Amino acid sequence: MNGVHYYEGSWRNDPPLVAGPTDLGFWSANNVFDGARSIHGCAPDLDRHCARLIRSARAIGLQPDLTGEQVHALCVEGIRMLPADTDYYVRPMFFCRDGSLLPETGTTVFTLSVFEMPMPPENAGRATLSPFRRAAPDQAPTDSKAGALYPNSQRARRDAMSRGFQLAVVLDPDGNVAEFSHANLWLAKDGVAITPKANGTFLDGITKNRVAGLLEAAGVQVEQRVVTVADLDDADEIWMSGNAGKIQTVTGWEGRDLQPGPVFRQARELYWAFLQTCRLVDEPVTDGRAAQRTATA
Repeated sequence: MNGVHYYEGSWRNDPPLVAGPTDLGFWSANNVFDGARSIHGCAPDLDRHCARLIRSARAIGLQPDLTGEQVHALCVEGIRMLPADTDYYVRPMFFCRDGSLLPETGTTVFTLSVFEMPMPPENAGRATLSPFRRAAPDQAPTDSKAGALYPNSQRARRDAMSRGFQLAVVLDPDGNVAEFSHANLWLAKDGVAITPKANGTFLDGITKNRVAGLLEAAGVQVEQRVVTVADLDDADEIWMSGNAGKIQTVTGWEGRDLQPGPVFRQARELYWAFLQTCRLVDEPVTDGRAAQRTATA
C-alpha cells in the first residue's frame, strides 16, 4: 500500500504497531478517527474533519494534546509527501494507551495514516432495509466518530450482502430512516433533494452538508427532515454521500430498480466542480516522490 504514517513524532512508510492487549484503545475500543480525502491534490473540508476528530476524542473521554489546526497541518504534511496525481484516504486517530476502565486514567495517543485509495465507481449498488438500528444517544457515543460504533455498521452491511445487496439502510430507534450503514442517505422526489435530519443517532456528515449547500446555491430545493421507509419506496432517486465515495448513486431499493437521476447528477457535478476550486493551504514545498523517500522505515 502506497502511503505514509505518523506516529510518536515521526513519519514512516510502514504502518506502525500502535496498541497492545492492555491498552484501553485496543481491548475496550477507546479510540476515535476521522476520514478525509485527498483527490489529485485537493483535500476537501480537511479542516472540518480535523476539528470533528477533536470533538470525537473529547466526547468519549480522551484528552487530545493536539488542536484541530495542528492535526490539519500534519495531514497536509503527509499528503505532500506523496505524489499529487493519486487519490488518498487521510485517517487521523486518537486512542487510549494503558488506562484502567476510564480513558482519563490512561494516555491519549495520536497517529495518522495517509494511504492510496482510488475513488470507487459512481454506482454503489443496490440497497435493502437492515434489521439492525442505530443506537440512541443515551445508548452509545453517537456524537463521536468512535471505532466502537462500527461493528454495528459492519453487521448491517454483512447482513445486506448475505442477501445479495451491496448496501444497508439503517433505521434510528424511532423507526425512521437514519442513513446507510457507512454513509449518509439522500433521495429525490419531484426534483427536491431530501436527506434525514440530524437527530443525534448518526453523524451529520461533513460531505452531506457540503452537498446540501452546493445544491441550495444552485437553486435546488433541499429538505432535511424525517425520512420514512415509505419515502424510499416512493422515491424517484436514491443516492448517498460520504467521505470514501463522495457522491454515489443507488441502483436498486429492495426489489425495485432505480436509475441515476437528474438531482443525483447535479449533486455529483457540483461536488466535482467544487473540487476544482479546493486546494491545500499552501503550495507544496517539496517534490512528492522525493519527500516520500525521506520518510523513516
